[in-house]
Amino acid sequence: ICRIFSMTKPITGAALMICLEEGRCHVTDPVSTYMPAFADLKVWQDGALVPLDRPVTIQDLYRHTAGLTYGGLFGDHPVDQMYSEANIGDPSRSNAEFLNDIAQMPLRYQPGSRWHYSMAMDVLGGLIEILTDQPFGQFLQERILGPLGMVDTSFRLDPAKAPRLATLYKVTPTDGYTPLDTIGVDYGPEARFEGGGGGLLSTPLDYLRFAQCLLNGGVLDGQRILGRKSVEFMASNALTPAQMPVGFDNAEPFDGFGYGVCVKVMQDPAAGGWFGSVGDFGWGGYAETYYVIDPQEQLVAIMMAQCIPSMHYPIRKQFRAAVYQALI
Repeated sequence: ICRIFSMTKPITGAALMICLEEGRCHVTDPVSTYMPAFADLKVWQDGALVPLDRPVTIQDLYRHTAGLTYGGLFGDHPVDQMYSEANIGDPSRSNAEFLNDIAQMPLRYQPGSRWHYSMAMDVLGGLIEILTDQPFGQFLQERILGPLGMVDTSFRLDPAKAPRLATLYKVTPTDGYTPLDTIGVDYGPEARFEGGGGGLLSTPLDYLRFAQCLLNGGVLDGQRILGRKSVEFMASNALTPAQMPVGFDNAEPFDGFGYGVCVKVMQDPAAGGWFGSVGDFGWGGYAETYYVIDPQEQLVAIMMAQCIPSMHYPIRKQFRAAVYQALI
């Protein structure tokens, strides 16, 4: 059993697509329609707080253009520092409390102005609770995890399964691989925060079932969780050229990729030097988990390590090279 961290995001994206299919919301809806605390957001600009040019929408959340950020994990901007000081994402807080906490923070960018990695999918998890009137984890279990037979995927570690939890390692140039006991995520039976951005535990086999379901157009073993067109929508680039590139402050950008509903989408393999196909999609996690779904090749490939930080070694590009060179 692995900590999949940000590979939680595509599962949250699928949950949002279910809500969109059922007419519970629309992508252009202002987030404040459902979460009034988001009506009074301000944007950090050269040390001052300025009004929004336009409201944050649901589309902004799922494509990382809301102007939210991630705290000190991926940057050291003043707004990131504010997140860290306020302990945004505190695992002892509920999803509803998290929404109130993050709504007190300024945005780092104007909504829609650019792609910036953030806690937007955690906000989506809280939004889905409001849309469905049930805990986020319960909705996932009833509509995705249960139907797909993902028996080891959850926000909380069953004590009976604790011996199966993989060891997590921290990697540094001087000390190499050092086992870690804690990582700031609570997987205990009483855990309150069900983070749509990074809170799930899973296994390669469970995640394969989810990925294969998407490759199949939303169905697996007779269990349909999404319509075919919903999966196509999820895996379509939603970014304008002005909002790209996709990438992090402290790492090289993912040139050649756009971004759909909680997944990056290949636009030009040659641009970034990534083996793949136009239209392949997927994402990775902080402990070096990674997957790709390639509709052209009818292929799913999944890798799960347990070492942080991710991308300390170019294993993702090497993994894709190993997968794609095998196609003859």
